[in-house]
Amino acid sequence: MKIVITGCNGGVGRRVVLWVLKEGHTVVGVDRVIAQDTDFYDNPAFSFHLVDLKDFDATLKVFEGCDAIIQLAAFAQPMDYKTKVHNDNVVITWNVLRAAAELGIDRVALASSVNVLRGLYSTEPIFHYFPIDEIHPCEPDEPYGLSKLIAETQADTIVRRYPSMRVASIRIHWFVPTRARAYRQDHFSARGDLWGYVQMDSAADAFLRAVTVEMDHWTGHEIFFIAAPQLAVDEDWLELKEKYFPDVPVKPGWVESGTKGFFDCSKAERLLGWVHTDYA
Repeated sequence: MKIVITGCNGGVGRRVVLWVLKEGHTVVGVDRVIAQDTDFYDNPAFSFHLVDLKDFDATLKVFEGCDAIIQLAAFAQPMDYKTKVHNDNVVITWNVLRAAAELGIDRVALASSVNVLRGLYSTEPIFHYFPIDEIHPCEPDEPYGLSKLIAETQADTIVRRYPSMRVASIRIHWFVPTRARAYRQDHFSARGDLWGYVQMDSAADAFLRAVTVEMDHWTGHEIFFIAAPQLAVDEDWLELKEKYFPDVPVKPGWVESGTKGFFDCSKAERLLGWVHTDYA
């Protein structure tokens, strides 16, 4: 399969490119910056294209002849909490989706984020229940999380008009090489992201599955939380829950099932066949 990977030179993009190449696909890498220190520029199955995805015509041109798109191009945090992160992220994602529709590219995966919740970047984390699943309310109070939530609404919109398209919004957690890298000693400061992480190759696997799994597995737009079941702390998740979120209820059966953690990623397992793996 010939797969576009936007934001290919970013921290997430590089690992996704390597994973997709390893699995035998051809990659069309797109970014607005040139990187000098990648591990894949010399790979014959990879081609790089310097494109500003805020330019719709340029986006349309670079996507021609491709089978699928993994959209990772975005600012990955609120920065100054003003306008640029929101505005650029929203325009880029719409251009990607609209270009895919124009070209008949029916398989698209978008990098969303756990920050569609009112979490790490918010004034105060607010959660309504545990474990968090895809129907949990999304109430961001900052521009990055809002831009990701708008991207998910854009995906809902595009599949209504182009019902042959299938879009996955991949809500990834903190993207790190190892659990040890994500380890937090300051439990209070980390409460906004619920002490979680995702191992980066496991996240890359989720993105690839989202565009390669058989089309009859699901249709339209689906959202997936992608996070490790274990925490990047030594304490038990229930101890942390009682200390920092004592009034947040736990859904019946979750504790009894023996499952641990604040996120329920069973939808990704059911529809994508994805299960978190610590590859490193």
